[in-house]
Amino acid sequence: MISKLYLWLNLGSVLIPFIFTFHPRLRFDKKFKAFFPALMLSALLYLMWDVPFTMMGFWGFNADYLMEFRWFHLPIEEVLFFLCIPYACVFSHYTMVTVKPDQLLTMKTTRIINIILIVLLSILSVTCFDKAYTLVNALCTLIILLTTMMVRPQLLRKFYLTYLVLLIPFLMVDGILTGSLIDAPIVWYNDAENLGIRIFTIPIEDVFYGMGLILLNLLLTEVFLTLSKSPHQTPSYR
Repeated sequence: MISKLYLWLNLGSVLIPFIFTFHPRLRFDKKFKAFFPALMLSALLYLMWDVPFTMMGFWGFNADYLMEFRWFHLPIEEVLFFLCIPYACVFSHYTMVTVKPDQLLTMKTTRIINIILIVLLSILSVTCFDKAYTLVNALCTLIILLTTMMVRPQLLRKFYLTYLVLLIPFLMVDGILTGSLIDAPIVWYNDAENLGIRIFTIPIEDVFYGMGLILLNLLLTEVFLTLSKSPHQTPSYR
C-alpha cells in the first residue's frame, strides 16, 4: 500500500503539464490571469456539494492513502484534485487546440451531440431523485452544457474532441482512485446514491462529472479571456 497515494496522483497528473506550460509554442502561462480565477471558482462550486456529500456518506475516503490534513471534512488531497486535474486537462485542451487548430466538429455534429447529452442528462435529472450523486451530477453538467451553448457554442466544437482524448488519462487516474490496481479504493462510493453501473471500478456518472468539471473551467477561462481584452489572450473560439 502506497502511503499518500492520492497526493502523488494529483502531483503526477499536473507535473508534465506544468513543465510544458512555458513552452514557446504553447505559453499556457499567458492565460493564467483568466485561468486561475476560473480554476478557483470552478473548484469552489464543485466543493460546495462535495463537502455535504462526504458528510452524508454518499462517498468517502480511505485514510490509509491520505495525509492527516482536512478542510471542511475533506482530505486536503480531495481539494487538490479540483486544482491539479483541471489544470492538467485545460492545459492539454489548449495544447491540442494549438497543435491541431483546424480539428473541430461541424456545427451539425456538435448540435446532434448537444441534443443527445441534453436528453440523456434531462432524463437522469427527472428519474433519479432517489440517487443523489446521479441527480446532482446530471443537473450540474446539464446547466454547464446549456450555459456553454448560450455563451460559447463554438467551444463545444473542439471540446467534444479533446474530451475524448482527456477521458483516457482521466479514467486512468479515476480508476486508481476507485480501486483499480490497488488493494482498496482511495475513494469509495455508496452505490445507493448512484446508478450502480461501473466502468471497471469507476461509477458511470464520473464520465459526466469530469465533463462538467473540465467544461466549466474552459468556459470560465474563455469568458475571462474575453473580459481581459488582451491581444495575446484572445479566445480560441467565437
